[in-house]
Amino acid sequence: MAKLSTEELLDQFKDMTLIELSDFVKAFEEAFDVEAAAPVAVAAAPAAGVAAADGEAAADEGDAEVDVVLEAAGDKKIQVIKEVRTLTSLGLKDAKDLVEAAPKVLLEKIAKETAEQAKEKLEAVGATVSFK
Repeated sequence: MAKLSTEELLDQFKDMTLIELSDFVKAFEEAFDVEAAAPVAVAAAPAAGVAAADGEAAADEGDAEVDVVLEAAGDKKIQVIKEVRTLTSLGLKDAKDLVEAAPKVLLEKIAKETAEQAKEKLEAVGATVSFK
């Protein structure tokens, strides 16, 4: 097998869906016995000291990261699917499947501030959202 350059690998990854890329990362972690750090957690590090604005967050105030759980799509399922696509960069089919499988974790281990913003956007289009 010919060796691929970094650019060629990146081009291959760009053509993959997030689900395919996630499966690849899991296989890579298993094959090389390593653990990949979530890019969202690195970007969220400055917000570590931010406490939740309301008491809905189940996590302690010291925890910097939460999971956003889509509990239900509500009446405006199409708008919820569009918002899920915006928040996750999933394709249409993947976003639709995720919304229809609710309750489902939408975003994992993100900063509370970012989670609050995502919750506001989803609730604005009629979805029911919680934190874990």
